[in-house]
Amino acid sequence: MNTGVPDITDMFAGGSVNRTFENAGEVLELYGPVLRTLASAAGPHVEVVLHNLDGSDVDLDHTIMAITNGHVTGRKVGGPSTSLGLDVMRDRQGEQNAFGFSATTSDGRPLRCSSMYFRNDEGSIIASLCVNVDLSPLQNAKLALQALMPDERTGASPREHFGTDLVTVMDAMITEVITDIGVPVTQMTRDDKILVLQRLDQRGATQMRKSVEAIAKRLGISRVTAYSYLEQAKSAE
Repeated sequence: MNTGVPDITDMFAGGSVNRTFENAGEVLELYGPVLRTLASAAGPHVEVVLHNLDGSDVDLDHTIMAITNGHVTGRKVGGPSTSLGLDVMRDRQGEQNAFGFSATTSDGRPLRCSSMYFRNDEGSIIASLCVNVDLSPLQNAKLALQALMPDERTGASPREHFGTDLVTVMDAMITEVITDIGVPVTQMTRDDKILVLQRLDQRGATQMRKSVEAIAKRLGISRVTAYSYLEQAKSAE
C-alpha cells in the first residue's frame, strides 16, 4: 500500500533520492515528519536537520527548516548551514551526497555525519537532509572502560585466575606460564621446563594438592622428573 510517506530505506538507498521537487517547502512537507522518527529511534545524541537551499540568493545564516535534537550542535529552526552549504552553492548540479564523514561542533565535540540532497526538475539542489551523531558519549564511555582495564604495560599488577575448582585454576596458571615463556611444550628444552616449575613455585602453585602431577602431565614428563626439576628450580632461586 502506498501511503505517500517515503520509506526510510528507500530514502538512503544508493545514496540518492530519485524524486524531484518543485521547491524546498515541498521537501519539508514530505520529509519533515521523518525527522522525529529518525531521532527517536537513534536517541538524544543524534541530530536530524532539513536545510532550505532553494534559490540563487540563499541566506546560509538561516537555512534550517526543521531540526530535531538541536542541542547536539546548539542550532534551531532558522539557524545556519554548515561549511558544506558553501560547496553546494558553488556546484548545485554536482554529486554532493556524503555519508559517514567526520565533523566537529563549535565546542570541539566529534561528530559522525551524513548528508543527502534533494533536487528540482532541473537537477539543481534545493534542500538537504543531514544526520549528525555526537560521538562524545561513546568516547567518554571508552575512556571509562579503559580506566577499569588492567594496565598490561607493567608486570606489577597481580594476575588472578578463577575457576569452579582448584584443578581448573591450576590449569589456567600453567597455561599462563607456558604462554609467557613463549615456547611450545613440544619444543621446550630441559631448562625451559625447569623455568616453568620455578615460576609456578614462585607463585605458590606447587603448594596445591597434586599440583606437581598436573604440571608433569602438561609438560609431558614423569612425576619423578617433575619433582627433580622442582628441586633444581628451588636451588637456583
